[in-house]
Amino acid sequence: MNFFRHRLTGLPVLALLITLAGCSSADDSARAAVPSPGTTVTGLCQKLDKVLPAEVDGRDRRDPEPASALTAGWGNPAIILRCGVVRPAKMSDPEADGVEANGVGWLLEKQGDGSFRFTTTLRKAYVEVTIPKGRTGDGLSPLVDLAPAIKKAIPEGIAD
Repeated sequence: MNFFRHRLTGLPVLALLITLAGCSSADDSARAAVPSPGTTVTGLCQKLDKVLPAEVDGRDRRDPEPASALTAGWGNPAIILRCGVVRPAKMSDPEADGVEANGVGWLLEKQGDGSFRFTTTLRKAYVEVTIPKGRTGDGLSPLVDLAPAIKKAIPEGIAD
């Protein structure tokens, strides 16, 4: 797989993602489906929730509904994190795109609505981060901001 085709150190980003721009939603309440992982992964996700930053990409934490230790959000439109998601089928694609941000590998998937979904690779739990189309600024800085918490809470390895 080409997961590590691009490497980030916090400043440079993929040109594709720098261009993220658009209108923000008028709806202040974000929603996120809560994953249903097994007990071990749930424990890792709860640990992650306790060490997540209060601010990501300059946006304050504003968790989505329904409230859960398996989901988190920042800003409006919300950058959404979901922990304990199932392994994306795209991870089996040898042509899949990926990035590395401060020691955490991510599968990159552009969504039909123009948003980007990133899912951690080579970790004991899959963590998904969705960056909305309407988000402006440094396209991958949310991943850089989240990397220390993920490295602290979710060990390297292969999720079951």
